[in-house]
Amino acid sequence: MRAPITDWVDVCSLLDIPSQGSRIVKTPEGCLALFKTTAGEVFALNDECPHKQGPLSQGMVHDKFVTCPLHSWVFSLETGEAQGADVGRVETKPVRVKDGRVELGLTANTDSKAA
Repeated sequence: MRAPITDWVDVCSLLDIPSQGSRIVKTPEGCLALFKTTAGEVFALNDECPHKQGPLSQGMVHDKFVTCPLHSWVFSLETGEAQGADVGRVETKPVRVKDGRVELGLTANTDSKAA
């Protein structure tokens, strides 16, 4: 169960994330990858594949999935779960778009200095 969100932090413009692409955001917990689908939906995942620590932000976005650039593992942008025969999970973070700005939901044990 995810801890309740205590604050929403503005991290970038929706226009800063290319369609079917990503942008990295540094947080006190590590780097997050923000992904945008062709439908304009935005998702936030840790930027590290659990298999070989590949940078997911450099992977290919397709539908609501991202493929790791190192070994082609596919992860759901919605749940972080590996697809197919691969077993693993990438942590997801709450994200929303408000007035054209992308905001990350922070919890009580997260510093609010994302940038």
